[in-house]
Amino acid sequence: MTAAAPVWSVDPRTGKPREQVAVEATPQEVDTVVRAAHAARGALADRAVRAAFLRAAADHLTAAREQLVEVADAETALGPVRLTGELARTCHQLRAFAGVVEEGAFLDIVIDHPDDSAVPPVPDLRRHKVPLGVVAVYSASNFPFAFSVAGGDTASALAAGNPVVVKAHPDHPALSELVAKVLRRAAAGHGLPADVLGLVHGFDAGVELIRHPLIAAAGFTGSIRGGRALFDAAAARPVPIPFHGELGSLNPVLVTEAAAAERAAGIGTGLAGSMTLGTGQFCVKPGLVLVPSGAAGDGLVKTLTDAVSDTDPGVLLDHRMRDAFLAGVTERAQLPDVESPVTPGAGGEHTVSAGFLTVPAERLTAPGPHDLLLEECFGPVTVVARYADDTEARAVLARLPGNLTATVQLSTEEASGAGHGADLLAALTPLAGRVVVNGWPTGVAVAPAQHHGGPYPATTSPSTSVGATAIERWLRPVVYQNTPEALLPPELHDANPLGLPRRVDNHREG
Repeated sequence: MTAAAPVWSVDPRTGKPREQVAVEATPQEVDTVVRAAHAARGALADRAVRAAFLRAAADHLTAAREQLVEVADAETALGPVRLTGELARTCHQLRAFAGVVEEGAFLDIVIDHPDDSAVPPVPDLRRHKVPLGVVAVYSASNFPFAFSVAGGDTASALAAGNPVVVKAHPDHPALSELVAKVLRRAAAGHGLPADVLGLVHGFDAGVELIRHPLIAAAGFTGSIRGGRALFDAAAARPVPIPFHGELGSLNPVLVTEAAAAERAAGIGTGLAGSMTLGTGQFCVKPGLVLVPSGAAGDGLVKTLTDAVSDTDPGVLLDHRMRDAFLAGVTERAQLPDVESPVTPGAGGEHTVSAGFLTVPAERLTAPGPHDLLLEECFGPVTVVARYADDTEARAVLARLPGNLTATVQLSTEEASGAGHGADLLAALTPLAGRVVVNGWPTGVAVAPAQHHGGPYPATTSPSTSVGATAIERWLRPVVYQNTPEALLPPELHDANPLGLPRRVDNHREG
C-alpha cells in the first residue's frame, strides 16, 4: 500500500519547508470525517446553542490571536498587521452570524391560514427553512482567516445549522489545523461534538469530498480552473448539489474624463494603493482601469507611475503563484501596443515587484490576442486601457465577463446627478455584484447589506459569501400543508412561542 503523502508547512519567504503538519486524507478517511459530521447534525438543532458556539469560537480565536497570527505569517508572509486585522474581521463575522441566528429572520417563516373564498381555495400552509446537511468548504489561499477554516462559508453554514468539513488550503496547513482545534474547543464548551467541524488535507481529498453522497452543498474560493472542475463534479453527481464558488474577477474601473481632469493625482494614488494592497492578492483587486486619453489621463498615469515605483517588492503566497505571475505579466507585456511604464516582475529570488501595463482601449473592443488582458492576473499588476471617447470605453465594458465589483470614478458634478453618471452606473450594474462610486473595491465590509458575489465567472451562483444573507446558501424551504399543530415544529405554531419574525396571512409580525 502506498504511504499517504505528507503535508508540509512551507515558508513563502524562502520556499523551504517548515514542518510536516499532517498527511493527505485517503478516500476512507474522507468518508469517515463526512459520516461523523453527518451524525453530528442533530447537535446543531438548537439555535441558542449555535449562537453561543459561534460567539465562543470568536472569543477563543481572539484569545489565541498571538499564536494564530505568528503561524499565519510564517505560512503566508502577509504580515502581522494585515493578519491581525483579518482575524478581527473573522471574529466579528462569527459574532454577527450569532446575532442572525438569535434574531431568526433567516428562517423566513410564512403562515397562510385556510381561505375557502380564494380562487383556488388556500389550505393551511406553513413554511420555514431548514439546514441542507453537511457542507464542504474549500479554503482560500489569500485569506487564511476570513475565507478559510473559520471564514465566511464555515460561519454561515454553521449558523444555518449545518456541520462543516473543510478542505484545508496547502498554503497554510499548520494554521488550518490550529484554527480547527480552537473551533472544536469552543464546540466542546457548549456540549457539541468535535465532528461538527471536520478537516481534511490533499487535492485528491478535495475531489473525494465533493463526490461524497452525504455532502449536501459546497463553498469554494479560488481559481476559475479549480472552481469550475469542482462545480462540474458537483453537477455530475447522481444527486447534484449546490456549489457556491468564487472563481475570479477582473474588477474593472472606469475613470471619466471629468473625474480625471478634476482629481488625477488622487485617483492615481488611490489606484496604486488598491492594486498593490496585500501584494495584489485580493480577489477584488482592480485589474482593468479605463482611463481617458489626453492630458487629464496623462496626469493620472504619471501619478500612478510615481506611486507604484515607490512600492517595495513583496512575497506572494507561494512560489507556484510567483511563477504564474511572472509568466503572466511577461506574456501580456509582449502583446502589440502594450507598454510598461512600471514593469512588473521579479523583485528578488523570492519576491515580486509591482507594476502596470498600458494599452489603447481600441485593442480590447473586439476579440483577439489582447483578450488576455481581460483575464485576471493574480499579483501586483493592473492594466490601464486608454480610451478615446465614451463609445470606446463602453465597447470594452460590453465585452467583460461577470465580476465581483465594478467601480466608476466620477467628477463632483457627475456625482451630483448631472451629466451621464447615472447612465454609467447602469452600464456597470450588469457586470458585478458590488458597484463602487468614487472609491476602491479592495476591502469588503462585513455588514448586513454586503454582497460579495457576481455574475459568472465571479461566482457560480447569485449569492454572497459575505454578509448576513450568506446564510441562505445553506438552507432550503419546506412547507407543511394542513398539518396538526401538535406535529409542527414550534417555529410554526400560531402562538409563536419562540418570538420569531414572520409573515402571517400576508402581514409581517416582529
